[in-house]
Amino acid sequence: MNGILERVDELDEVRRAQMYTLLERHFDGVSAEGFAADLGEKNWVLLFEDGGELVGFSTLLLYPSVHAGEKLTVVYSGDTIVDPAAWGSTALPRMWIDAVRRLGAEHGPEDGREHGRGRLVWLLITSGFRTYRFLPVFWRDFHPRHDQAMPADVAALRDALARERFGDRYDPARGIVRLRRPQALRAHLSGVPEARRTNAHVAFFLSANPGHVRGDELVCITELSEDNLTRAGWRMVRSGPARGAPTADGAGDGGGGGRGGTGEPA
Repeated sequence: MNGILERVDELDEVRRAQMYTLLERHFDGVSAEGFAADLGEKNWVLLFEDGGELVGFSTLLLYPSVHAGEKLTVVYSGDTIVDPAAWGSTALPRMWIDAVRRLGAEHGPEDGREHGRGRLVWLLITSGFRTYRFLPVFWRDFHPRHDQAMPADVAALRDALARERFGDRYDPARGIVRLRRPQALRAHLSGVPEARRTNAHVAFFLSANPGHVRGDELVCITELSEDNLTRAGWRMVRSGPARGAPTADGAGDGGGGGRGGTGEPA
């Protein structure tokens, strides 16, 4: 499976139609108008092909923010879907990690820090346990999680970024976002195999987001730094860059909307 990073404004109509078809096949509540609006608020998309056929994609919004006087670069994940037939590939995590590392680095040395605009943080909202599992598989420190209370400063950052993006759709007491156009995984993907329920991370996700079956989104946060990569994350880095070298030209501010979908971590 090949991964390709493209600017959203460079996608042609054929590719957009392929993306919509793939999303509609796996989610309830998808509309052409909603898909177009959500896509238009992102600035990058990762496309995954197998034999020339689109089998998955993940949309991204890269934008600057400030919290408690600290400059940040935020990566916000939108629609993410990989066809179950392609779950065995490592293209999604490999391409995603490679892409955000390069996009963050290309923000430029404005203040001499690694990413120019300060720390690179991932604001992830997810209604699927498979997407949530990317956090413990590839990142050492992330929140919320089952084995550690969220530090007050991390909670404050998560709440601030979530309010900035979702306004009153965000419930800070639960850490949940209910989108205006919620999309719920179809029945063949929303079920949780019994074997997975014994996994502590999966059990935590199901407890923290009991409304995931109707499209409720758990708000998660982690720092996208090399020091925060797990061994599995480093394997993705060392496996080499993917096709489609990004540049910083398309990485600007944008609107809200979007949700984490499903993909199977390696």
